[in-house]
Order: sequence, then C-alpha cells, then structure tokens
Amino acid sequence: MDTAEQNCVRSIKLWPPSQNTRQVLVDRIIKNLTTPSILSRRYGVLSKEEAEEEAKQIESSAFATANQLFEKEQDGDGKSSVELYAKTSSTLMVEAIKRGPKSKEDQEPLFESITENDQTLFDISKGDRSFLDAEKTKQLLKPLQEPGNKYTKICFSNTSFGVDAARVAVPILSLVKHQLKEVNLSDFIAGRPEEEALEVMSMFSSALDGSDLRYLCLSENALGEKGVRAFSELLSSQNNLEELYLMNNGISEEAAKAVCELIPSTKKLKTLHFHNNMTGDEGAIAISELLKKSPILEDFRCSSTRVGSEGGVALSDAISKCTLLKKLDLRDNMFGVEAGLALSKAISVFSNLTEIHLSYLNLEDEGASVLVNALNNSGSPLEVVEMAGNDITVKSASSLAAFLISKRESLTKINLSENELKDEGSMVISKALEDEFPRLTEVDLSSNQIRRAGARVLAQAVVGKPGFKLLNINGNFLSDEGVEDVKEIFKNSPDLLGSLDENDPEGEEYNDEDGDGDDDDDELESRLKGLDIKQEE
Repeated sequence: MDTAEQNCVRSIKLWPPSQNTRQVLVDRIIKNLTTPSILSRRYGVLSKEEAEEEAKQIESSAFATANQLFEKEQDGDGKSSVELYAKTSSTLMVEAIKRGPKSKEDQEPLFESITENDQTLFDISKGDRSFLDAEKTKQLLKPLQEPGNKYTKICFSNTSFGVDAARVAVPILSLVKHQLKEVNLSDFIAGRPEEEALEVMSMFSSALDGSDLRYLCLSENALGEKGVRAFSELLSSQNNLEELYLMNNGISEEAAKAVCELIPSTKKLKTLHFHNNMTGDEGAIAISELLKKSPILEDFRCSSTRVGSEGGVALSDAISKCTLLKKLDLRDNMFGVEAGLALSKAISVFSNLTEIHLSYLNLEDEGASVLVNALNNSGSPLEVVEMAGNDITVKSASSLAAFLISKRESLTKINLSENELKDEGSMVISKALEDEFPRLTEVDLSSNQIRRAGARVLAQAVVGKPGFKLLNINGNFLSDEGVEDVKEIFKNSPDLLGSLDENDPEGEEYNDEDGDGDDDDDELESRLKGLDIKQEE
C-alpha cells in the first residue's frame, strides 16, 4: 500500500465518526449532566429530559464545528477534527452544567400578559436581561401582531435592543401604537454603543409617533440631550400625558431644556419624576417652566439632581402653582436656607399633600423651622415627613414638635435622622409623640447624638402605640446601659426596635459640650419632663 492509500485509510477511520460513535458521546454527555459532581453540587443537576435535549445540541454543535475544520484541511487524516470534536463537546458540557437546571421562570412564556381594569399589559421585562437579536425579537413580539389583540400597555424594560432587533420591533409597534396608553422603555438599550443606542431610540420614537399616551417611562437610558432629542418625534406628539418618568437619564441643563421644548402640553400631567440627574440650577429653571404649565400635578420628584439655591428658589416658585400636589420629593439637593424659605411660601398653599421628602437639603434650623411652621398652618393631611440630614438642632425642636402634633391624626412615618437634636431636642420630640398618633408606624431619629436619657424617653413615647412597627435610634451615643434600657422597654415587642449595633458609647463630639455620659442623663431627663411645647400662632 503506497503512502496516499495509507493516508486515505487513516482519514476514513478517524473522521467522520459513525452514527453509533456519535450516539455514544450523546449518552456520555447525558450521564455527566445528570450525575452529581463538584460542579453540579454548586449549580444543580439537570433532569433527564433537560440533559437529553442539552446533550443532542452539544454533540450536534461540536460535530458541526469539527467538520468545518476537517473540510478545510488539505490531505488531513481527521485527527485534529476528532480532537476539536472532543474539546468542544467538553467545553459546551461544562457550560451547560454551569447554567444549571431551568428555573420555573425559564420555563414560563417569554412574555407576560396581565389584564386589569380593561387594560392589558404586554411585558417582556421579567427574568435576566436579554440582549435581543432580530430572531428573538420576532418571537417575543409575536402576540402584538395577533389580529384583534387588546394590548394597551407595553413594558420593554430590562432588555437591550440593537439595531437589528429594532428593525423588527418598529413595524410591529407602528401597528399597535394607536391603541397604546402606557409605554415603558426604561433600560432598553443597555450595553449598546452610543451611536447604536441613539439610532435605536430614534427608531422607536418614529414608530410610536402619533400615539396618544397617558404614561411614558424613559428612565435608566443615559439619555443626555442627544437621547432626549432622539425621542423628539414621540415626545412632540404627546398632548395628553398624565405620567412622565425621566429618572437616572443624565438629564443635564441642555437635556432639561430639550424636554421642556419638545413636550407640547403638560396640562393633564399628574406625575413627573426627574430623580438622579445632572440637572443643576439652570436645568431646574427650565423644569420650573414646565411645572408652571402643569396645573393638576399631584406627584413631583426632583431628588438627587444637583440643584442649588438659585434652582431651588425657581422650583419653589413654580411648585406654588401646583396646588393639587400630594407627593413632593426634593431630597438630596443643595437648596440651603434661601431656597428653604422660598419653599415654605409655596407649600403653605397646599391642602392635599400626603408625603413630603426634604432630606439632605442643607436647610439648617432657620430653613427647617419656617418649613414646618408653613406645613403646620397648611391643611395638608400629611402621612410621611422626611427631613433627615439638615443640621437641625434643639433650636428647631419646639417648632418640629408643634408641627407633629398638628398632623398627629394622619402621620404614619417621621424621619429626622442624621441631624443634631441630641438629648434635649429628642426629648421635645418625644413629649409630642406621647400624644395619640393613631396611624403612626415608624419613627427614625438615628444619628442624632442622642444619649441614654433621650433614647429612653423616646422609646417610652412610642412603645405602646397601636400599629407601631419601627423605632430607629441607631448610630447615636448610647452607652451599653442605655442600649439595655431601651431593649428592656421593648422586651415585649423586640421586633419594633431597630438595630443598635452602630451606637458610639464614647460620644466624642458631644462630650466637651454637654458633660460626660450617664451621670447627667437622669438630671436632664428630669429637667425636661415638664417642658412645654411651643405652639406657633
């Protein structure tokens, strides 16, 4: 036998494998996928049915990969193809084990359909983030193409549409846009390059142009001005929006101006959320113009937007035009006292406010006092009050206490954490809380430099309240004895007391000014027991 004949024989023997050989590999993979191992103990063992399906796909993929190599080889004997066949099978098998058995969520339909109040939601946001290609998008959106479907809401959040996927989605959205009332496109371009993301946004905007929406959410998309303008067709066609969400979008001054420029009408707007953007003072001034044109706004959130005093004053002036406000969230900005004073004038006209979030605004005593006095004089049935992190001291405690008493019938949550009330201020608050608060469930005075006496009085004020759920006084200056005192007060309801793990018994910031430790606690508690709360006229 000459050399050529020998090579031919070897090639025939090594590749391709016989059907019987391929089945042996499939059976071996099934056994590995269903047998407990170090990996399966961590990721789970597949069922026989899942293993059979995975094994067939693994072997088929490995064979195709190896066969491509064999066809490219010139005068090869197939040895390298056999090696690749084995290696690829092994790699894919390990990947299958690490994916683990399918969860119930994986076995459920790719979309969720929910009908409520004659409104039907089409939702593809469940489960892990999905990077969509054209084929998967076609499969996912098939229900939207069914004749006579009743979908009025869509949620495409927690996905990632590329241009190919968008090309499939656009004609489908164009078919249903006139029946849609709610569209959620939050976080739908994650991981895409800027150029592609902008093109996808523009394509979706064009597809939904002319829809008559009541709800639109474009949050979590890092829009910036370019992104806002990519949605120009959609935004400029909306005259009846009731809810608009633009949170965590990189909304700068220019982007805020673009939003105000593009939306033709906000006369019906009830909810506007701008949380966690780079709006700044100039951006806040632009948003203020939008607020002035939103007479029935009920829920406004402009938190963590880098707004300073100038922008705060502008927002406060505009908010005064929104007399139907029920929820106001301006926390984590740099308002300062001047903006606090301006805001106090605005909120005095409210009569429907149920939640107000004014934490971390640098209000200090002056700003905090005028604000709570304004709220005290308003007719609002406040349920939630948050004023954490504003450098509030005992100077404002009397005003705060009078305000709390004035709203005792409606209040459910009070957050005054991360201030400087100390024992004296906390005791004034505690005396107010001794009154009946029929709906109160949560009080937070954590990180206020409170010692044993203040903590004890505060605990006694809330422990017996019907329906009460949580007292948070962590991060204060409680001694070990003080911690035990509070725990003893809550011995019959320990779940109502928050953690006390972060207390600092030394209380260094407080020592120099107020003497040291528990020696003064009983005297201070006794001195303040008969303290009257000043009622503002």
